[in-house]
Formats: sequence, structure tokens, C-alpha cells
Amino acid sequence: MIRDAFVFDGVAHPFNFSPENTFGKAGQMFSDHLFGFNQALTPPDLTPWTPEQWKRDWSVEDIASLIADSDVDLCVSMPLPLTDMFADGLSSWEKCAELAQRYPDKFVFWGTVNPLEGRKALDLMEVQVKEYGAKAFKFYNTRYDYGEQVAWRMDDPKIAFPIFEKMLELDINLAGVHKGIPLGPQHIEHLQTWDMDGCAEHFPDINFVIFHVGMPFLDEVLYQLIRWPNLYASIAATINLIDRAPMQFAEILGKLLFWAGEDKIVWGSETPVFTPQWAIEKFMDFEIPEMMHTGYGVPPFTEEAKRKILGSNLLRLHGMEQPAIASG
Repeated sequence: MIRDAFVFDGVAHPFNFSPENTFGKAGQMFSDHLFGFNQALTPPDLTPWTPEQWKRDWSVEDIASLIADSDVDLCVSMPLPLTDMFADGLSSWEKCAELAQRYPDKFVFWGTVNPLEGRKALDLMEVQVKEYGAKAFKFYNTRYDYGEQVAWRMDDPKIAFPIFEKMLELDINLAGVHKGIPLGPQHIEHLQTWDMDGCAEHFPDINFVIFHVGMPFLDEVLYQLIRWPNLYASIAATINLIDRAPMQFAEILGKLLFWAGEDKIVWGSETPVFTPQWAIEKFMDFEIPEMMHTGYGVPPFTEEAKRKILGSNLLRLHGMEQPAIASG
């Protein structure tokens, strides 16, 4: 905790950037772009990763150690299904499940599948939930197979809807999706957020988290958040603007607070792209400039709002109670 605020980190990835796991130029570009975020947005008083530290197979112990050295109370162990660019998907679901199994008081396992694989994906969802305790699912709308862009939409009745129906069958009502922030050779058009209306409308019993607030489609996301009660936004990979570009972060956060409100925003550190502690501390101390309150109508950024964003909103989406989690 920090100042008695429960911290539920929505994103940690046990990456595998080792050369033998990386497929060609596409995978290398993806790795380089994430590494660039670390180099550009790590505060100047901290040391960013070296290429040797970054381009390796991050172990379960590595991620657990980074989280343990912070005020994070609970963390999502989140896989990625990017088997188009990395042999194990980059953040393998098996390693993520192992994190939650070995450190059950610190990590919650989310599953992931590639909906384009049809029945194989549905079967894997069942394995991840029934055998490994997945509490939610993370999706990625674009692929880069055989040098070609292959995309699917969250509102596709044939590809996406069977996945969501399977979630409900498995009693899972929480899903996240990567939106915006194209990495590697991914085309930005496939990471737009237009498809979120359709999935939110057809599956009102599932809560969908739009990761990275859909940047650079933030304004579009805002108009989706205010209309659909089951849409939420994660500030993962945007919180890290807070030191190098505080006014830019203030604008993003201010718009979210004005349009969507403090109950619709969840936290994420993107460990190990960034170590979590500095962003937590700067967030708790952050103040939105007065001119944004008076000139743009941004509501006060209260201690209660900070507590909700840092932890209680994500606890609620998981159906968890803070005292039970805090007490182990």
C-alpha cells in the first residue's frame, strides 16, 4: 500500500525477448519499440534498461521481484498471444499462470487466446480457467502472419462472439483488449476502438477494459465510456508520461475524469517495460493544474479518486473485497 491506498496493478508481463524466441524483423521491431518506451519515459533520475537487460527471457522470479520491491499489493499476471512474432506469444500464458500459482497472494492470472483459431481457442480458454484459475482474458486484435496483416474485430459475430459466449459459460465477466499504441509492423487501423460499441452492446454482462486508453484514439474512447456502463479504460502505458510529459498526462487524465469519471479508470504499470514504484509515487503526489479545473471543467483529483484508480476499481471488477486480499 501507499498512504493506505490499496494498489492493484493491472499489467505485468513475463516477457521473452531472447533471440531464439523472436521471429525475424517483425519481432525485432516489436521488441525495439517497447524498449524505446523504456528509454524515452523512464525518469532522468532512474537508470533505464540496457539492451542486454532488456532482450532476454524474463523469468517468473524477475517479475515477482520487481513487484515485491514496490507498493503493489496485487498484480495481474498477463499473457500475450503474439505467436505471429514470438514463439511463445512474448508473454506466455504458462509463465503467467506459474506466477499466480507460485505467488497466489500477489498475482492474479488472466488468460489469453487467439480467436482466429476458432475451436482451438475455445478449448484453451476452458483449460486456462478450469485448470489454471484464469480470472479474466486479454485480447489482441491484430496479427502479422507470414508478412501480412491479419485482424479481427471485437464486434465480429463469427470470430469474437463465440469467445465472449465461452467466457460467460465459464463464469468469467472481465476482458481486456489492447487498443491503440501500434508496435512493430502492426497497422494502426486495426487497433482503432470502433468495434467496442458492438461488443459492449451485445454482451452487457461482460466488463471490457480498453487498454492504453486507446491512444491516440482517446477522444473516441471517451464517448464510448460515457455511453456503455460495461466499458472501462486502463491507463497502462499512459501513466508513464507523468514524469517526462506531465501536462500531456494531465490532459489525458483530466479528459477521463471529466467525461467518464473516476470509477471508470484502472491502473497498470506495464512491468517490466517500467518498474512500478516511481509511477505509483508520482501518481499519488500528482496534481492537475488549476487552469484545467477552471478552464476545462476537470473535477477535483481527490485522494478518493486516486485510491479508486490505483486499486479499488480493479478489485471491484474482479469481484474482490480489499480486506480479504490485503490480509492474504
